[in-house]
Amino acid sequence: MQYEIMGGNLPAVICKLTKGEKIICEGGSMSWMDDAFTMETSGGGFKKMFGKAFSGESLFSNTYTANRDAEIAFASSFPGEIIAVEVGAGKSIIAQKRSFLASEGGVEMSVFFQKKGMTGFFGGEGFIMEKFAGNGLVFLEIDGSIKEYTLAPGERKIMDTGHLVMMDETCSLDVVSVKGMKNKLLGGEGLFNTVVTGPGKVVIQTMPISKTAEIISGFIPSNN
Repeated sequence: MQYEIMGGNLPAVICKLTKGEKIICEGGSMSWMDDAFTMETSGGGFKKMFGKAFSGESLFSNTYTANRDAEIAFASSFPGEIIAVEVGAGKSIIAQKRSFLASEGGVEMSVFFQKKGMTGFFGGEGFIMEKFAGNGLVFLEIDGSIKEYTLAPGERKIMDTGHLVMMDETCSLDVVSVKGMKNKLLGGEGLFNTVVTGPGKVVIQTMPISKTAEIISGFIPSNN
């Protein structure tokens, strides 16, 4: 499969498939395509559907199979970027929920539960994330712009909650409390920070949609 990411801050990925190739997306993610695809909708079984319900993803996914050489496109739902990440043997990734846009047919998506309670309840990225394994390309949506780091073993990156997009499965995720009561109450940075520890790659976004919504809500007049 070949692909092209276009559109600047309002991006879309155009995927060019050969006959017989498959691409998977969440229900409603396809933006446009040639008249050359067969679509099949599936839920992936009770276990996967149960996990999707918790993660906030659509319960069903669509598989598009090319009947001849053709292209299909998926557009981002929020201003930002689209990145392509390849998974394979020994290379799995963990991503924030709702970041998934599409993937090749050989990629397997499953729900990833954070093992540490504090991480789950206060991490901002959520108790439930998504794991991508198998073989192929995964396309992820980024809110705003992207910054990537490759962490050495034991190296840590501290970020405000909501900014983590993706990390290699070799990384670990934790949440730490902001030190000092005055810092907590007056610092304006919240009560907790997300900490990712290497080794592995971590991808950070500059404009989490949750923070954008919070800022916009402050300008909406109240009906009361």
